[in-house]
Amino acid sequence: MLMRLSVIIIPALIFYIVLNGVLNRTDVYDAFVKGALDGLKTVVTVLPTLVGLMVAVGVLRASGFLALLSELFGGLTEKFGIGAEFVPLLFIKMFSSSAATGLVLDIFEQYGPDSRTGLLTSIMMSCTETCFYTMSVYYMAARVKKTRWTLPGALLATGVGVAVSVVMAMFLQ
Repeated sequence: MLMRLSVIIIPALIFYIVLNGVLNRTDVYDAFVKGALDGLKTVVTVLPTLVGLMVAVGVLRASGFLALLSELFGGLTEKFGIGAEFVPLLFIKMFSSSAATGLVLDIFEQYGPDSRTGLLTSIMMSCTETCFYTMSVYYMAARVKKTRWTLPGALLATGVGVAVSVVMAMFLQ
């Protein structure tokens, strides 16, 4: 039932949007093209930050820094139910979700997606945010200079997300 419904949802949503535009006498094609152009302008604005983050993550990974982080903090995190293999994931996820996805694939290859480690990885990716990336992109776009309590709040939310991930993985396994 859900498989059949999921195949229908996106085409139905597109049809609804186009029908709504036609009924409201909106030039749907021009609105689409204008929205696509605005999207490209946003991509051009965000791209330098994204490239910088991806290069930095690649350098950290290739240099062995992430392995060093695992060794340094692995003993501490294991006391909380988070193995050393998650330390690089937690660190990188705060900067780039794309780079964290690469680490997730590595974890899946090593432990399997259906293992406790794979389950915790999946939940953790959903319960945490790319706080540094989000702050840099949105504050740069809005030209905000004083972030006040944003970073401590984002780090607290990430910590809570990790804790909830561990609890959820224990109950779901």
